[in-house]
Amino acid sequence: MVNDADVVLEFQQVSKHYPGAEHPAVDEIDLVVRRGEFVTFLGPSGSGKTTSLNMIAGFVSPSSGRIVIDGSDICDLPPYRRNLGMVFQNYALFPHMTVWDNVAFPLVERKVPKAEIRRRVAAALELVHLGGLGKRYPRELSGGQQQRVALTRALVFDPPILLMDEPLGALDKKLRDTLQSEIRRVHRELGITFLFVTHDQEEAMALSDTVVVFERGAIQQIGAPDELYRRPRTRFVAEFLGESNLLDGHLERAGDTWLLRTADGAIPLDGWSAPRDVPPGGHCVLFRPEDVRITGPEDSAAVWRAEVREVVYLGSEERIVVSSESGVSLTVRTSGGTAPRRLRTGQTVGVRFVAQNAWLVPDGPVRSTTAPAAAPTS
Repeated sequence: MVNDADVVLEFQQVSKHYPGAEHPAVDEIDLVVRRGEFVTFLGPSGSGKTTSLNMIAGFVSPSSGRIVIDGSDICDLPPYRRNLGMVFQNYALFPHMTVWDNVAFPLVERKVPKAEIRRRVAAALELVHLGGLGKRYPRELSGGQQQRVALTRALVFDPPILLMDEPLGALDKKLRDTLQSEIRRVHRELGITFLFVTHDQEEAMALSDTVVVFERGAIQQIGAPDELYRRPRTRFVAEFLGESNLLDGHLERAGDTWLLRTADGAIPLDGWSAPRDVPPGGHCVLFRPEDVRITGPEDSAAVWRAEVREVVYLGSEERIVVSSESGVSLTVRTSGGTAPRRLRTGQTVGVRFVAQNAWLVPDGPVRSTTAPAAAPTS
């Protein structure tokens, strides 16, 4: 057990097994969440992220291990005694109650004095810019407004932790972006711990202080978004978090620099900060799409030749897919005026790499496979 006053939540060797399932839904995970953090559980369907959240909420009981909040084991407490806020994907608002009464409900249940209820509800609605909508019913609100009501109801009684189970999944992209900004602002202003579940990598990176990446019931990596993006510890994390170009080959010293030898030729890694111990055998090196450059086929700086397979215009940038002579597919993202003009499918181009940003993926060239655990939730 971690003796730290800043720790609000701990998982200690927590597992969840469902009868008849080939794999555990959650497999002996350890996790420490500090007070005031915005933590996101990220992973594909069946990875264990939602099961883990539901075990914190009390909707699912762990098969083994302990879940500790503020120093106390909560595994035997029913959900209503855990004093946690919860926001669901379907909002779960009471349709027969007004916005005001929905938000006031947790305070009424806790027998808070009426004057204090009025003060808290009014302040909470103002926090999410719904101060003038207290008399409306959920059916009279937009999806974004309903989500704000659900968020306010979960926060109004000052819970130590707010749990959010894919709360933006049913909204369109523009509204999701708006509500992401609102959630970040509310977290910043209140300073309480947020635990957020999503399968959306961009959402996780945009919102979180810390991202916990799940696969097949296990935690693959925990870290800040930039750390996971730039320094993934497994091939699964490299592939799942953002777009990736993973090149299999062999690393070797060449004087003062390194070379990655591939089927399409050697890539010089000038300026690369190699890890202290480069393991023998095959290697897997990560280049993100912004670290690959397309040039003319005769450019002396190009180390590969490739054929353009796809060009997608995205407004502020282009997404270009090229295929090397050996059939390796690379994704390139260009912004501003950095892309050669008039690229077309079938065109031959040169490819070079920003070697300083290369990252040696520790688990090597063996691909990770994802298979959902046989469980009701993810």
